[in-house]
Amino acid sequence: MKKQSPYWKMSACLAAAALTLIGSVSAVRAAAPALNGSVTLRPLTPTEIKTYNLTNPAAQFSAGISTVGIGEPVYVDAMVNAAIAPSNIVGVVWTLTNRPAGSTAALSAGLLGTNVPLYKTADRISGENSTAVYQLAGRTFFRPDVVGSYTINATITTVGSGTTNLTTKVTGATYLGITACAACHSGAFSGAPSIYPTYTNTAHASYFTRAIDGLVSSHYSKSCISCHTVGYDTNSFANNGGFDDVAAVLGWTFPTVLTNGNWANLPEQLKDVANIQCENCHGPGSQHMFSGGQVGNTNAISISYAAADCGQCHDSLTGHFKNAEWNASLHSRSARQTSPQCVRCHTGPGFVGWATAGGMSAQNMYPTNIIAANAYSTNILTTAPNTTYEAITCQACHDPHDASNPHQLRMGYNVTLSDGTTVTNAGSGGFCMECHNSRNGSVTNMLAKYPLNQPNWAGGVGFGPHDSPQADMLEGVNAITYGQQIPSAPHANVVSNTCAGCHMQTIAATDPAFTKAGGHTFKMSYINTNGIEVPVTYVCSQCHGTVTDFDIPAPDYVGYGYSQGIQTQVQILLNQLSMLLPPKGYQANPANYVADGVVKTINYQWGATNMPTKYLNAAYNYLFVSADGSFGVHNSKYAVGLLKASIANLTGISTAGGLPDAWEIANFGSNFASNPLAGPNAVNNPAGIPNWMMYALGLAPNAGFTVAGSGVIYFNGDNIVNGATNTIAIYTAAEVAFDTVVGTTYQIQGITALTGSWQNIGTNIVGTGSSISYVTPTRGTTQMFFRVVHTP
Repeated sequence: MKKQSPYWKMSACLAAAALTLIGSVSAVRAAAPALNGSVTLRPLTPTEIKTYNLTNPAAQFSAGISTVGIGEPVYVDAMVNAAIAPSNIVGVVWTLTNRPAGSTAALSAGLLGTNVPLYKTADRISGENSTAVYQLAGRTFFRPDVVGSYTINATITTVGSGTTNLTTKVTGATYLGITACAACHSGAFSGAPSIYPTYTNTAHASYFTRAIDGLVSSHYSKSCISCHTVGYDTNSFANNGGFDDVAAVLGWTFPTVLTNGNWANLPEQLKDVANIQCENCHGPGSQHMFSGGQVGNTNAISISYAAADCGQCHDSLTGHFKNAEWNASLHSRSARQTSPQCVRCHTGPGFVGWATAGGMSAQNMYPTNIIAANAYSTNILTTAPNTTYEAITCQACHDPHDASNPHQLRMGYNVTLSDGTTVTNAGSGGFCMECHNSRNGSVTNMLAKYPLNQPNWAGGVGFGPHDSPQADMLEGVNAITYGQQIPSAPHANVVSNTCAGCHMQTIAATDPAFTKAGGHTFKMSYINTNGIEVPVTYVCSQCHGTVTDFDIPAPDYVGYGYSQGIQTQVQILLNQLSMLLPPKGYQANPANYVADGVVKTINYQWGATNMPTKYLNAAYNYLFVSADGSFGVHNSKYAVGLLKASIANLTGISTAGGLPDAWEIANFGSNFASNPLAGPNAVNNPAGIPNWMMYALGLAPNAGFTVAGSGVIYFNGDNIVNGATNTIAIYTAAEVAFDTVVGTTYQIQGITALTGSWQNIGTNIVGTGSSISYVTPTRGTTQMFFRVVHTP
């Protein structure tokens, strides 16, 4: 038996100890996810009640706001970081730590099971990559039974991520009606916003008035009025001064005939709580009017930017589907930005502040005056922007208090882009352009300041257009044109309402794309039940004929000699341009920035301030086209033109044929691009030699020649070598190609007439297992036959 070396044994023990230590270090480094706990008041919409079968007993819908009518439901969710393993969520302990005197309200499990997800899309996932954000940790439920303030506490416990205590407050109140709201909010009190006068012009303000007079629909009925009156809730707990309570006291019943005069005959007390009023969205106002020793207590009324405030009525499929559409949009899960210069386009509250200040037409982001990082709060708004995150919701775009603009949009249709271009041809799409533009000022200013490391956008020093420069692309502005007039395709002028005309196309309720594309999804495609993305091309087919995707056939822009889809060709041009750019990475010596010939993706971190201007210009155009995201659909001619102009600037070749512009201009003039004789395969000499070969030989396309009987072509008198006058001879030849096998020897033989003897051409060729190509002269021979013999 061989003895074990004691030294080896000691080494093995040390190795084991080392491995154990390494494992411990790894465990320490893999820190548990942060708890990131949050407590939220969960809405519940009519569609959800139906979808999750919350009908026995019947669940009451809720706006998810903190001001609630007596007897109305309050659904409360506790959320934690989605990165925490569900098995590590120990649970949530709920307590009602404060309630008004006389209240017997208590917390209970409620009707919502774990099969009902978190309400907000943005709480579940965020951004285009659908990054997980929160997950449900626990739920509770209660009904306020006395007016006053309630405090709910949640103690969330996890394994590894710790424990946290969170609270949320709810105000129980009763409904007052429009007269009470108008008393303060009509401009008489400086501390109360004057909302009522403009609100009276909205459709909400008169919907019930018109409906019971038969002016809305012939099938309007009692079942409709819960969303068109204040506080309508027939649940026995909900005795709070809502429309149904007042109607019961007065003995009013819904009219049997919808006709003119029904509204006029409605008792004044009911008129006061009819139509869609302030308290429908802000909650009952009794405690706001006076509580805590304060008149106009702003802590006792809700101001919500959440979509659920609208969804309590507008999410009732199939008739009311706008919220269902919006939930499928990227707006519903916009990036969770909270920086002052970014919230204007990434959050609902931020955009409201931006729009109130006048938006793009009022801000100072033109060719030479880029706003400083803090200018958004100091020069544009009278107060700092609201940086609280809420997705880009209904209230972001639509002003519930003012119908001055079409669709109650917060701004009109005309917009000034960040290079100073004023857009007046976009229709309702002009409103979309408030955010869907480069947002980083003019390209001229950016590329002038970037090499100097000077601030060139609201956030400091940056390179490239901001994501989503669709407005600039559609209008054909604000990119590097190299002094050329790059044309635009007609979409900006022929598509009614531009952005909205396509992205908000109407989808029938029977269509598989319903609530998944078009409308307020703003999407042009959807994922079907098989996980396949399906383009929705109805609006495209109106002009382009029957099309099934967006890669619509286009002229040959890339020089392949045949038509391809526009998106395919734009991607080819992007790839070609990327090959002409240096790789990402700083080089101390600018001369070391050299194209690497590799297809790559250029991003916003690619550029360096000391890069040669030619690369920065080309990279800007690459980013401009790629960030637009349509790959030529929005403006095919401008996208293609920018990419080809960038390629030409880097190579000196502007046409797809690959012939240098200088040679083309010298031989065909400045309009060579539209001259068919200038193409690479065009022939301009009787010898049949194409332009590309003539260029390769250093000859003019129509250089002189003679043809001899031996098959030789002489070009005389052209300077083809270092300025000398030479004669070049091009002789005919034959290529013999054949497959080979290893172990076999091959011999090519030729004969001028089949009646003669075969002659060996060249030496024996040893088989390699691959194809062999052999070229042999045929000069002076009128005809020649070839064969290959082999041994064995």
